[in-house]
Amino acid sequence: MTELVGVADQVDLGDQGTVDLQDHDRVDGVSDQAVRPDKSASAVRSRRWRWDTSQMTARILALGGGGFSMEPDNPLLDDFLLSLLPPGRLPKICFLPTASGESEEYVADFLAAFGPERADASVLSLFRREIGDLRGFIRTQDAVYVGGGSTANLLAIWRLHGLDVALREAYDAGVVMAGISAGMNCWFEASVTDSFGTDLDGLADGLGFLAGSSCPHYDGEELRRPAYRQAVEGGFPGGYGPTTARRCSSRTGCSRRSWRRARPHMRTG
Repeated sequence: MTELVGVADQVDLGDQGTVDLQDHDRVDGVSDQAVRPDKSASAVRSRRWRWDTSQMTARILALGGGGFSMEPDNPLLDDFLLSLLPPGRLPKICFLPTASGESEEYVADFLAAFGPERADASVLSLFRREIGDLRGFIRTQDAVYVGGGSTANLLAIWRLHGLDVALREAYDAGVVMAGISAGMNCWFEASVTDSFGTDLDGLADGLGFLAGSSCPHYDGEELRRPAYRQAVEGGFPGGYGPTTARRCSSRTGCSRRSWRRARPHMRTG
């Protein structure tokens, strides 16, 4: 059973610092498979969530924004990803920075967010490839986190190296897949992307782990929502458009955090 664990952008902290991963619009009626984390007092205190995974064999955490690269002072989405992984040891998380051209700053941000006290983190480079057995390497991970950038370039490079096959095998074996922006788009059959210039285009060439389409930054960039809806009305597969949440806490009140806070390598999808 495949489970789309959540589709989110920036996070609604709420008064108690909880995460609601159903912060998205559905376009053309794709069914909402996202499940909600346990928001009990104990879960809130520990920033951990409990899941019924007895029938779950594959999981994807799809992020239109937020996380360490867009909200470095808000670790809740990163914590949430960790909560999906096996307890009792440091989880193994592999970062794929392909879409950003393997930005060194992006890699450093990932390693800082998932430091040695939180995870056994690694980075898989395809531009300076050192790992021969991609299939074996990916299968040893608990999670794969795909960074943002160019969706089209990401897919082309992965297929050239056979990483698409390696990811599918690991996914079917239960490795958690996660990603932001282009790293969200890649899991779907289709997506809206600016990979080909300043205009937004539909790309029906995703990995297809998830049915339908995705549109990151759905309400964070002015043209995303109308472009996505127009595409779907014209026959493009329906799907998910994550929306930018309001951040509220009892200590700081409410504020709106937008995509403009993102680093340059994140402002694409």
